[in-house]
Amino acid sequence: MLRPIVRQILSPKSHIIRSYAAAAQQAVKDTEYEKADKKPDKNETSSFVMSMFKGKLKTDQTFPYPEVLSSDDKSTLQMMIEPPKKFFEEVNNPEKNDELAYVEEHLMKQLGELGAFGLQIPEEYGGLGMNNTQYARMVELVGRHDLGVGITLGAHQSIGFKGILLFGNEEQKKKYLPDLAIGKTIAAYCLTEPGSGSDAGSIKTRAVPSKDGSHYIMNGSKIWISNGGIADILTVFAKVPVETEKGTTEKMAAFIVERGFGGVTSGAPEKKMGIKCSNTAEVYFDDCKIPAENLIMEVGDGFKIAMNILNNGRFGMAACLSGTMRAAIEKASDFAANRNQFGSKIISYGTIQEKLFRMCMTQYVTESMAYMVSGNMDRGYVDFQLEAAISKIYASEAAWYVVDEAIQIMGGMGFMKSPGLERVLRDCRIFRIFEGTNDILRLFVALTGLQHAGSHLKEIQKALKNPTANFGLIFDEGAKRAKRVIGLSSPPSLADNIHPKLADSGVELSKCIEEFGLSVEQLLIKYGKNIINEQFLLNRLANSAIDIYAMTTILSRATLSLQKNIPSADYEEKMTNIFCHEASERVHQNLAVLKSSTKLANFKHIKSLALDISEMKGPIHQNPLGF
Repeated sequence: MLRPIVRQILSPKSHIIRSYAAAAQQAVKDTEYEKADKKPDKNETSSFVMSMFKGKLKTDQTFPYPEVLSSDDKSTLQMMIEPPKKFFEEVNNPEKNDELAYVEEHLMKQLGELGAFGLQIPEEYGGLGMNNTQYARMVELVGRHDLGVGITLGAHQSIGFKGILLFGNEEQKKKYLPDLAIGKTIAAYCLTEPGSGSDAGSIKTRAVPSKDGSHYIMNGSKIWISNGGIADILTVFAKVPVETEKGTTEKMAAFIVERGFGGVTSGAPEKKMGIKCSNTAEVYFDDCKIPAENLIMEVGDGFKIAMNILNNGRFGMAACLSGTMRAAIEKASDFAANRNQFGSKIISYGTIQEKLFRMCMTQYVTESMAYMVSGNMDRGYVDFQLEAAISKIYASEAAWYVVDEAIQIMGGMGFMKSPGLERVLRDCRIFRIFEGTNDILRLFVALTGLQHAGSHLKEIQKALKNPTANFGLIFDEGAKRAKRVIGLSSPPSLADNIHPKLADSGVELSKCIEEFGLSVEQLLIKYGKNIINEQFLLNRLANSAIDIYAMTTILSRATLSLQKNIPSADYEEKMTNIFCHEASERVHQNLAVLKSSTKLANFKHIKSLALDISEMKGPIHQNPLGF
């Protein structure tokens, strides 16, 4: 019974095969990532998110929840946290920093003495040598107290000198890292340009090699650079002309640029909505002479280096903002417990109860993502780019929601400056924009996953050229599809990975993964290489992936808590089950949209109307009064 279906689905001329192959080749260019010592099969991955695009359940990076710190490590970290904790509680004044719109010199000096500028720089270069999990805990502390200072520190080490740390040679590390570690020099990451925001490949800054090859001459400008006006050391990305047999072409390269080289100037600090005390400025390069030895890796490696730096640091945002959310929730819950209205504490009202619960649930998911990604990085995994992107998307949107709801609970008091939440709300807004806007990252998640799914079908197409030798692969794939067609497939099981109290949620997650994989197949079959143009659908697919990964992280964390019987285990169990139930409903709804004729028709109308609005430069409809 299965053989005719197998032959139909896996025919070499099948529309399915051709569509998958086309999608795999053209839908999106896969972001390169740091390779492990042993080069993995390009079609295999330990990434949970990447695997679920093929309907597979890969638990390597999700179960059990990563525990990378020993009890001694935790004790040491707890002691290391105390000095900066005291600094932020007793010395730093976020309101004053916000009003001044800069971090005073004496505060920068104290942060340097605390080692805050070199958290992940190895001890041999003068840093604290923290792993990613330890770093996450430290930036969570900073996020709790002052996001403006957090951006100053993060722009310096999360991205500013990260290129030197990850890809620099030994000479470059010895020369630059010791001063960067103590804040004697400040770093910045220079990628964005006036004409190229999210489209990093379109940068115009050029670095022309000298005839003798001893140096490069750089000209161009960068915009909205965090630490741009105060940085001494800049990681700058530029196009370099390269002579080939076919003529001159341009390749992106990464350079270590010292302000002292000359030809480096900065504009006035930008006036911003939030994170005002962090310096943001335009940076100009006018015939800046850069020694050849300051090239990071090779010409042509620039894009890979730029994306790796961003991928490597995104988990830090989730950690930072989980601290921000904790602080906001504490203020809101304290207010709710003490504020009387209509003769009762407002915490006694269901509306306030639901707000507080959902704020805590959202923070729990964010925190779980942050430490899962950082833990997996510390365990040596290199294919975490989609998980890191999801953690950034989720955290930045969750923080805005939580702080906004905290203000709502506190009412007029929350709107005042004195509680500090209005500043935090302003500070939070940028996180949905920089280091990859959430809109672009959603497309990145969807298209990278789709390409991975498409590559699998390309492998089958190749196997069909020698069907006798590859019959097992061909028949297995055909059987899977046939079972789906006739409704006999069963979702992947998580029974061995999660606590029995979370079993129902585990079943919901399994069903979501199976439906997600099937939806990916249907999208590629229907649209092929043109799926890249279907952003209405790609966004729904990305939202489903985000919810599925969120469900997975908290199921894993709650399972660990239940197994260890920690004091909050029952609380985490209930919260996890509620989130998973609601998230699974959202996944089913989003995936249903992908094949709804009504929704697809609506998207066409939306597209047409949006273009009309753009042409009219505003709303087309008139005021009800006609003038």
